[in-house]
Formats: sequence, structure tokens, C-alpha cells
Amino acid sequence: MENIVRVMNNDEFNSKIENGSGIAVVDFFATWCGPCKMLAPVFEEAANQAGSKANFVKIDIDQSMELARKYSVSTVPTIMIFKDGKPVETLVGFMPKEKLMEKVNMYL
Repeated sequence: MENIVRVMNNDEFNSKIENGSGIAVVDFFATWCGPCKMLAPVFEEAANQAGSKANFVKIDIDQSMELARKYSVSTVPTIMIFKDGKPVETLVGFMPKEKLMEKVNMYL
């Protein structure tokens, strides 16, 4: 669980993800979203399974609207996988941990 970082603003996202290296898995969510609540424990389990091989980040779209706009996030939950600061995969909606890890492992 200590693997998950909640990024609240554009500056943090820029420094940790866009200017970072390696793999980042970003969950764009909303506190009022039912499927987002269902995805939360799956996302945490995936973060624990990946360990230090990938950074798992959660972004509240209501707190970070400009990031949601920048990456054209119109549905939550949306998971984006970034490699070396660039988005390489977008996954929309709830998914089981196995499917999420299958996608993450493609980029590790």
C-alpha cells in the first residue's frame, strides 16, 4: 500500500510522472464514482504485486481537472500507463487485477 502516491496537482504530476523515468500506472478517479471505489482495492493489490518495478499513482479528477483535460479523461475510472514520461496505454472502466497486471507487465 505504501507504493500508491496520490498526486493532487499539476506540478507534482510533472515532476513525478512526466519528467520521470520507468513505468507509472495512473488511476484517474472520482470520490463519487462507484466503479472507482471497486477498483481501489484492485489497484492497491496491483501496486503491491508490482513492488518497486512501477509507480502507482491516483489522481482525483475533481482536484486535478487540468490533468484530466490534458489527457482527455472523460470517463472514470481511467488508468493510463506511462513509460519514461509518455502515455503508452489507456484502460477505461473497472478491470480485475489479473487484466491490469497483464497490461502493466507488457511495459516492465
